[in-house]
Amino acid sequence: MTYDARFLRETQYNRLTETTEWDFIVIGGGATGLGVAVDAASRGFKTLLLEKTDFAKGTSSRSTKLVHGGVRYLAQGDIKLVYGALRERWRIFKNAPHVSRTQSFIIPCYSFIEKWKYLIGLKLYDWLAGKYSIGRSVFLSKKDAAQHLGNLKTHKLQGGVRYYDGQFDDARLAVNLAQTAMEHQACVLNHTSVTAVLKNTQGQVDGVAFVDLETDRAYQVRGRAIINATGIFVDDILSMASPKHARLVRPSQGTHVVIDRSFLPEAQDALMIPKTSDGRVLFGVPWHDYLVLGTTDTAVEEKLEEPIPLEEEIDFILSTAASYLDKAPTRADVLSTFSGLRPLAANLGKNQKTKEISRDHKLIVHDSKLITITGGKWTTYRKMAEDTVNKGIETSGLSWTECKTASLPIHGSETSITPQQERLAFYGSDAAKILALEKENPPFAERILPELPHTVAQVVWAIHVEMARTVEDVLARRLRILFLDAKLAVAAAPVVAHILATELEYDIDWEAQQVRAFEALAKGYFTSGAQKQISLSDVSH
Repeated sequence: MTYDARFLRETQYNRLTETTEWDFIVIGGGATGLGVAVDAASRGFKTLLLEKTDFAKGTSSRSTKLVHGGVRYLAQGDIKLVYGALRERWRIFKNAPHVSRTQSFIIPCYSFIEKWKYLIGLKLYDWLAGKYSIGRSVFLSKKDAAQHLGNLKTHKLQGGVRYYDGQFDDARLAVNLAQTAMEHQACVLNHTSVTAVLKNTQGQVDGVAFVDLETDRAYQVRGRAIINATGIFVDDILSMASPKHARLVRPSQGTHVVIDRSFLPEAQDALMIPKTSDGRVLFGVPWHDYLVLGTTDTAVEEKLEEPIPLEEEIDFILSTAASYLDKAPTRADVLSTFSGLRPLAANLGKNQKTKEISRDHKLIVHDSKLITITGGKWTTYRKMAEDTVNKGIETSGLSWTECKTASLPIHGSETSITPQQERLAFYGSDAAKILALEKENPPFAERILPELPHTVAQVVWAIHVEMARTVEDVLARRLRILFLDAKLAVAAAPVVAHILATELEYDIDWEAQQVRAFEALAKGYFTSGAQKQISLSDVSH
């Protein structure tokens, strides 16, 4: 099979050397940065995106996997945020149906007051959605609520309220956004670290210096609108422009645990616990035939590329779930844990909790003309990008062009999947091409592990069409195995490393180094309880 040359790393670096000045240079390859690249490129602007590690390496791959308007923001009275998010939810369904879908949720109610409070609130949620509604909220009897969730505690249960929101695969959408940007002539590079911002004689930012982390080659590029979309690391980029700038964000950690789907055995529905002991909501969401429980909201000081779940966060999630589930998950049942860091406003009062801060986004134009976008959430990534590109046009004096992303199909946006393609449905229109790759090369049809449905062809596809460069890129964000079952991910690492080394023409030392690095990384995805039962070296060889 001949792979699409547009997605090859060599092609992207060739484009880099062919352009002397970019209209937009975007720093950061998470949801926001990728959205900006798609928006700018689809308007016809010369666009370059630089990501230090991999697309959605940080917070953007560590969400609760929900495309939602924000039920709890409605309870906080943030009507404007909810109203806008509900419309953006519909646009994700329309533009990326292969990685998103409608998901029903049930809120169990244990009192008469709860029943009516939640039903009335969710009817308002439905009303705000208007013509973009994806389902009507209804009350369920005690029998129906227990039957639909399958493992719900029924003592004092009065019934439940079912409502509808969205579910998606965050990192898969990120990869598809990178591909969409490249299809619109953007130059998109992962594993490239920005080391400095460049300024003209007037002190305005007009470019960046960066290093290709694979070759250690240094580059300098010039551009008219420089966008800082680095999430919790926005202050690091701002410091390059102004070393004395006031701190803009502080991190808040959200942790999830992944368990077997059997803990909600009958569930087509997800579980929504509307108020936990810390005042947050907790979800139990079916995802890739597993169950994701989360999240937390814990103020932390340190910004890490690989945040580690805190013991108290894991205990909190499991104990909250145990209050609602007859068969309660324990630490031994946890297959993987993961944490993400949200960028929240730094200027908190002494008594203000992170959960009370608005998740709406903020656009800031520095004196040097560096544009910083922060806050927001996955559901509103497209609107955040539109606002950012509009601001970039205004700030840099580029010619005005209308935004096109409201109805722009994302790469892979295909819903007509045949039965043979079902296991590859999240690839959308690429599913048929991966099946063809397996047929052309019978060894590619072999599974990477007997316990997993993923084939060698999927790894090869990730390398040549999805810009995966490391074992982590493949197992964490292309195939999602690390986020679902850390033990199986470690077991698959040597196989994936060998495929990478073969396809990218690396030697056996590189292959071994990749396995060691992934084993070290994966330790953070095991709970301490799980680690007592399993040795990483036992499952990796």
